[in-house]
Amino acid sequence: MFRRAGSFATRRPRLVLVAGLVFLLLSAVFGADAAGRLKTQGYDDPGSESSRAAAVAAAEHLGASPNLVLVARAGAGSVDSPAARAAGGELTRSLATRPHVDSVASYWTGGAAELRSRDGRTAMVAAHVDGEGERLAERVRELAADLTRPGSAAPALTVHAGGSALVDAELQEVSESDLKRAEAVVLPGTLLLLVLVFGSVVAAALPLLIGALAVAGTLLVLSLLGSLTDVSVFSLNLTTALGLGLGIDYGLLVVSRFREELAAGHAPRSAALRTVRTAGHTILFSAATVSAALATLLVFPPYFLRSFAYAGIAVVAVAAVSAVTVLPALLVLLGGRVDAWPVPWRGRARSGSRSRFWEALARVVVRRPLLAALPVVGLLVLLAAPLGHAGFATPDDRALPAGSAARQAGDLVRSEFDAKGAGPLTVLVTGGASPPERQDYARRLSALPGVAQVNGPDGTFRGGAGPSAPGPAGPAPAPAPAGDGRDTARLAVVPQDDPRSRAAQQLVHDVRDAAAPAGGEVLVGGPSAVLVDAKDTVRDRIPAAVGVITLTTFLLLFAFTRSVLLPLKAIALNALSLAAVLGAMVWVFQSGHLQGLLGFTPGPLSTTMPVLLFCIVFGLSVDYEVFVLARIKEAHDAGEDNARSIVSGVSRTGGIVTTAGALLAFTLLAFGTSRVSLLQFFGIGAGVGVLLDATLVRGVLVPALMRLAGGLNWWAPRPLRAKAPRPQPPAPPPARCPTAARLSSAPPVPVRG
Repeated sequence: MFRRAGSFATRRPRLVLVAGLVFLLLSAVFGADAAGRLKTQGYDDPGSESSRAAAVAAAEHLGASPNLVLVARAGAGSVDSPAARAAGGELTRSLATRPHVDSVASYWTGGAAELRSRDGRTAMVAAHVDGEGERLAERVRELAADLTRPGSAAPALTVHAGGSALVDAELQEVSESDLKRAEAVVLPGTLLLLVLVFGSVVAAALPLLIGALAVAGTLLVLSLLGSLTDVSVFSLNLTTALGLGLGIDYGLLVVSRFREELAAGHAPRSAALRTVRTAGHTILFSAATVSAALATLLVFPPYFLRSFAYAGIAVVAVAAVSAVTVLPALLVLLGGRVDAWPVPWRGRARSGSRSRFWEALARVVVRRPLLAALPVVGLLVLLAAPLGHAGFATPDDRALPAGSAARQAGDLVRSEFDAKGAGPLTVLVTGGASPPERQDYARRLSALPGVAQVNGPDGTFRGGAGPSAPGPAGPAPAPAPAGDGRDTARLAVVPQDDPRSRAAQQLVHDVRDAAAPAGGEVLVGGPSAVLVDAKDTVRDRIPAAVGVITLTTFLLLFAFTRSVLLPLKAIALNALSLAAVLGAMVWVFQSGHLQGLLGFTPGPLSTTMPVLLFCIVFGLSVDYEVFVLARIKEAHDAGEDNARSIVSGVSRTGGIVTTAGALLAFTLLAFGTSRVSLLQFFGIGAGVGVLLDATLVRGVLVPALMRLAGGLNWWAPRPLRAKAPRPQPPAPPPARCPTAARLSSAPPVPVRG
């Protein structure tokens, strides 16, 4: 397969390059509007009870949960002063009369105590704005800008806008801005580092070309998928980071191997063919293992996670295909000019040489494997320790920078209002329960621990008593007129605690466990229910995800190495490094260390981000494992013993793996400068994981464990071992006669010894 692909790419290089250029232009044109088709949110399971409750409420026009909140503070006196009441009433009317706005609840029209601050100087108006995606974002931005303008609708009040819809809009806006800023730093920085590595501007630009093709092709895929299904806007950040990273990884591997073949005396086309047959084989298995790891995200229903699978698989596929077709074609045309525009202070980089540092380190590790491995294992275990007390929550406005409008409104609500007014549970009673049955059910709910009150069409219930006059603390609808056929009632269960607290989550279970009215069924939604369902979804799917990623990794690495032990060793080391990365992220983002440097708000981890980090870091770890094992196996198949093949493989790949890891980590860590804590978590976590894996794990633990295993490294059951093709020793380079030297664009390179 690789011989045919390499033969075509090197026989018709100009045709391949034209096809690659056409693909790049089409992707840039038709993928340019990808961001406009993508969405925020997507953290919940569409099949969960909370999602079904929201769908039933919308279908039966029972009102929707508020997604826009106005926090108004009186300039002088309290919100009950005549001037503040008049201004609050005008603000409420102005919001209620806007198109696409419904379910408006205001302190000044209902007098609910939960909508008034503890000091009496601030009050809330909550509403629901129809729409989704970019359309909803535009609507809430316009409403927020209009209603918070000084002296607009309420001259006696200072108004701040917040709510989930505005949070989503600002998350999208800030993440896109941060992505552009990161790209402005990453691209020139990466090019500079590649120039330093290769010692040539031309050679350095080639991996970036593969990265550009991968990013552009993935944007085209996301644009198409965004018109067919829900795709998260945050997948754009993965596209850039992983596209550049894998493009650099594969480009480094191909260009380095091509220069090595040139240095061995092969003509450009022969060198490119040999590069495709060797490096192409490695790239195929690397791409397959990374894709399999990312495909594991499809096990989880939230489209936030599935979107990263779409983006990641597309990036890997385009980068791999480009690396074994477009890049060899370009190398054939360049030949020895791959080293053109050398860096003056470095001279011409040596091609195909062993890394003296990694060779010396590998010899030390092989000589004393236990002494080398134990300190590294101890460090990783120490980093993993904080993982034992990790907490999880769904993202809210605290993921935004402190200066954003939605974050300021959220901070006001948390600091000045009782937490119980921040997120009532939505309880839908279906099945046509009679009013007396509904009242009895509401009384029982109001008597549960942690419930402040229950609001509904039959009134307000507190402490197992009621009903009193209906209150608007929740978006409960007015009683339905007789004979309208409505058989579903909506109750708002107002908790006494913050919606993300353990007490509020326990309240969700208590409400769901309570006996439903006779002849009726109950659906429970709201912020706390969404969090409970999200955690249950991730917890229930984790065993399947771990099983899928473990099995696929084992099978692919077994097919690559024809060894039983090496895949098991790779899985164990990946698990250890992943635990270290996740533990470090708990120490930073949950415990609040480095908060002053990074500017985030400490808190529980997002329910989805650890899963995302797990799959991405696992896939990249296997990627580097394949790079190292490929050269160790090549040396072993050539007849070297276990120790010598380990030293040979590490010395020839240590520099490539470390360089690729450093460049990818640079790209990922650039996203750690984002103002959105979700992106900070992703960028720093993935960057630290890549650095650990490319240095300590691949440079120390892999050779140490392979040395300890000895001959067991290459053991496999006889029937499976018999199916492996017999390795062919590398062909000697052709004789470099003067005529051949003139025909080749690469100058002859003397080979010592």
